[in-house]
Amino acid sequence: MVEPALRDQLLAALPSLRAFALSLAGNGDRADDLVQDTIVRAWSNLDRYQDGTNLQAWLFTILRNHFYSEHRKRQREVEDVDGAYSASLVAIPDQNAHLDFQDFQRALLRLPVDQREALLLVGAQGFSYEEAAVICGCAMGTIKSRISRARTRLAELLSLNEAEDLGPDCIVMASLHPVG
Repeated sequence: MVEPALRDQLLAALPSLRAFALSLAGNGDRADDLVQDTIVRAWSNLDRYQDGTNLQAWLFTILRNHFYSEHRKRQREVEDVDGAYSASLVAIPDQNAHLDFQDFQRALLRLPVDQREALLLVGAQGFSYEEAAVICGCAMGTIKSRISRARTRLAELLSLNEAEDLGPDCIVMASLHPVG
């Protein structure tokens, strides 16, 4: 049970708390909510209040801290009355990318070694056609042909519409996780 003197001090502090809350919030309704929240918090934490200390200062501290906590929280919030903003947020499931990558690795392993080698040298390792030709000991036209055939075959194996669907990202991913 709260002592009548403490209860009277809480009630006496209300006008000052409201004026302070109004100066912080700039809105009467918001100020009233702040004062109410402050009294509720103070009431539930009366065991933390030390007799003989300044009750009004303690209440003002609770109000101020609550105001700034709410203010920080509201800065991170986005008003989305009609749900348009939340509808635009999409999180693509991670497992699909992993499964797609596994499919790509299996398809890459099914390519003839010479095509896979040419594709990885140019697409994943970043060598020019000329450099890849020197590394493989063949003509530059042969490297271009191997890469073209490799891309076409990968598109078939992965059930893609065209070899162009195999963008550079697919080949770069292969270099991050070498095959065989």
